[in-house]
Amino acid sequence: MGGREDRRPEVEVGEARTRVLDDGEKADYFRRCYTSADGLWFMMVEEMWGFEEALEIDRQVWSVLPKIQARTLREILGAGKGIGGLAECIAAKHSAEGFGFEMEAEQGGRLRLTISRCPWQDLMARSGRAHLSDRVGSVICNAEYSAWAAEFSEVDRKISFLLRSRICGGDDVCTFSFEG
Repeated sequence: MGGREDRRPEVEVGEARTRVLDDGEKADYFRRCYTSADGLWFMMVEEMWGFEEALEIDRQVWSVLPKIQARTLREILGAGKGIGGLAECIAAKHSAEGFGFEMEAEQGGRLRLTISRCPWQDLMARSGRAHLSDRVGSVICNAEYSAWAAEFSEVDRKISFLLRSRICGGDDVCTFSFEG
């Protein structure tokens, strides 16, 4: 690193000394583990019971996991419910997961999320499974983002979700609309 001394803390392990991961390295480590675990369990279920069964179980997982993600981010960020809280938390999620995206608040309590780079689509392509990404994306994105919408809905004001375009479906970008 340009001759600069690394000043990160070290820990002793027996007779050896090793440096501690910095926050960026920890985030990268956990992101890689998270995406690897998601893909590995899917492929194991697919091997045992077939693609459609694996996709259905994946849909069920991605109908629940966003609730956990949303609640965690709401707590960390101190965000409320409604479109404003959804925008704040979904931006944090997409930033942490390495998406290329833009969000735009529209008239009448609407939010448009435009994704120009999807790390999940990239992973499918790198793993030689791009031919499955259209089917997976249509099921999983609907499950995931519908769960996000529901989690930020208020008793008297539900948030709806509409998937307008998808990179994995051959579009240039993913366009998701939330209204509430």
